[in-house]
Amino acid sequence: MTNRRTFLKTSGLAAAALGLGLPEFAMSKTKADPIFKISLAQWSLNPLLFGGKMDNLDFAIETKKHGINAVEYVNQFFMDKAQDKAYLQEMKTRSEGEGVTNVLIMVDREGQLGAATPEERQQTVENHKKWVEAAKFLGCHSIRINAYTAVPFSQDPKLEQEAIDVCSSTLRRICEFADDFDINVIIENHGGYSSNGKWLAELIKQTAHRRAGTLPDFGNFVMKRDGDQILSYDSYRGVDELMPMAKGVSLKPKVWDDQGRETGLDYTRMMKIVLAHNYHGYVGIEHGERGREWESIEESRVNLDQVRRTLENA
Repeated sequence: MTNRRTFLKTSGLAAAALGLGLPEFAMSKTKADPIFKISLAQWSLNPLLFGGKMDNLDFAIETKKHGINAVEYVNQFFMDKAQDKAYLQEMKTRSEGEGVTNVLIMVDREGQLGAATPEERQQTVENHKKWVEAAKFLGCHSIRINAYTAVPFSQDPKLEQEAIDVCSSTLRRICEFADDFDINVIIENHGGYSSNGKWLAELIKQTAHRRAGTLPDFGNFVMKRDGDQILSYDSYRGVDELMPMAKGVSLKPKVWDDQGRETGLDYTRMMKIVLAHNYHGYVGIEHGERGREWESIEESRVNLDQVRRTLENA
């Protein structure tokens, strides 16, 4: 049976398909591009990296060995190298030598967007500038930062808005700097206010800068833990709310509902949500079971490949 990709290719109706809002397929003479691409987030291997069993410089090489051709770095594994051009060049040389794409840098520990004082917030802006420059040097399209704030977490609408106000101002200043480098500044749902999909979507809207975006993480929708009590946000709804502004996606094989319950990811359901927003970029695997990191990464890759084939031929 002729599948949709073949039909569009042979009938010359790709433009019409786009006009009808169907997923975009960039055609070549031989085959269409995949409906999404797969990358590996470095945090998946954090026990190996923190434990000295793997070096940051080998990340791209090892990733290629396991069938993935794109990487997402974490600044914690080269924290003092952001302005070391020789070191960054070695990272770039190794990834390029393997034909591996550098996608983004996840930036942690560089201050709160919503820090308590204007001086602290300005320092947060300054701290992130070197990572924007490093991302540009490596050929990445984005840095991922966190929307942490000194505003105590609450579901009070007034405090939620206060947190948005203080974070958006700082985020915009980072975006203004990053714009000159053609680098996006994207926020991951990463606990607290940011794990509320509506809150994070509103933060990006209020920032109102073309470089500001989201990095929806399928598994990071826990807003607060208090002993056995978990305040969570439905992962499928949250991803759907964040995808219109997404410039990347992080996959974890566990998701949450609104009642603090964690379940296994329905790969097909989630990827249909992602694709419905005309997103065809990288889906970064950010999961590695301790002691079997590479095995669990490959399991996620195989699952993603299977879903991709199924949806491409639907």
